[in-house]
Amino acid sequence: MTSQAIYLLSSRLSSRAAKAVQSADSCGAVSALPPVSAPKLFAARIRRSAALLLGLALLAFSVACSNNTKAAPTKQEITVDPNLLTVDHPELFQTVKVETRDLPTELNANGTVQPDVNKTIRVTSLGSGRVADLKVRLGDYVKKGQVLLVISSPDLAAAMGDYHKASADEALARKALERAQLLYSRGALAQKDLEVAENADAKAISDQKTAETRLRILGGDPAHPSAMIELRAPVAGTIVEQNVAGFEGIKSLDNTPNLFTIADLSNVWVICDVYENDIGDVHIGDPAEVRLNALPDRVFKGSVSDVSRVLDPNTRAAKVRIVLANRDGAFRPGMFAVATFRSRKQKPHLVVPATAIMRLQDKDWIFRKETANSFRRLEVQTAGLSDGLQQIRQGVKVGDELVANALAFSAAASEQGK
Repeated sequence: MTSQAIYLLSSRLSSRAAKAVQSADSCGAVSALPPVSAPKLFAARIRRSAALLLGLALLAFSVACSNNTKAAPTKQEITVDPNLLTVDHPELFQTVKVETRDLPTELNANGTVQPDVNKTIRVTSLGSGRVADLKVRLGDYVKKGQVLLVISSPDLAAAMGDYHKASADEALARKALERAQLLYSRGALAQKDLEVAENADAKAISDQKTAETRLRILGGDPAHPSAMIELRAPVAGTIVEQNVAGFEGIKSLDNTPNLFTIADLSNVWVICDVYENDIGDVHIGDPAEVRLNALPDRVFKGSVSDVSRVLDPNTRAAKVRIVLANRDGAFRPGMFAVATFRSRKQKPHLVVPATAIMRLQDKDWIFRKETANSFRRLEVQTAGLSDGLQQIRQGVKVGDELVANALAFSAAASEQGK
């Protein structure tokens, strides 16, 4: 009942009350009363009756409204799970169950190729000077004794002069000794004078040898006097570092870096970073396979030769070393490599066919069967791959039913959703 209906009801009640007063006057029902007070009294009673009826009508309206009022409907939120896929024909997709098998623990780690430190030589010059001729460059292969660098060195010139002076002093002392021996043999020289001559000759010989040794250390040759130092390769190998260019000044040994680094690359090291959570799965002697980013089709086999006992505080990883033969020169220092370690002991692992894993956005996904025609997409953490079986570390449990071909199922589900 609306406000307009209430207004109409009250109007009708008021009109009826007025008609009742008129009829009472016409029929003489109030003729016995005083001429003024009777009609007013009757009219007052009629008004009270109308007010009572109006109150009852309002009460009935309020009760009716309270009974007919319904609660406002609340808005329901519909949540759509993007990882739950429903297909019309699930029988078209074969499923497999997660199983356990005893397999060696596999671990992949990134690493770099480095020269064997035991066969790496840093070449320096003991004399300062200026580069006169640069014979080799970074990456060149050199033989033992090959000239690497020619240096014009004042140090070598001074050493050559000292050697010549010492040689002249030695020649003079030797002649004085020979003359003293002759005079002593004829009785013309005292014993003590002969001993002085012998001592002077011995000192001259020692000074000459010292000057010659210093000359040879600086790279000079007493037989070929020159101020040019010919810096030669101490071993055969490849120049893997070069810190000098043509016509540069070379300082003394205590404040200059090594000029060249020569490495024998017949054997190389692959140094990998293994995080502390995985160190327990790697042991010395475990077999390892190495793949180079530059040669993805080739697999190189080796074994773990060392596991560092100190962790890098920044990366929380230990250095693991693999020694590999480099017969054909495929390994070059600085190359990136991926090493796969396999433990010698076998442990139970969760495995599924490799086709049940889908790689998407650098993550691994599987489709687990939920109902007859619905499948849930889940992210999993995988480990090694062995004989077509993919190890799964986390994300599934034994007995879970997965889609055997995850990639085909994903494509079919996408087509159905269009």
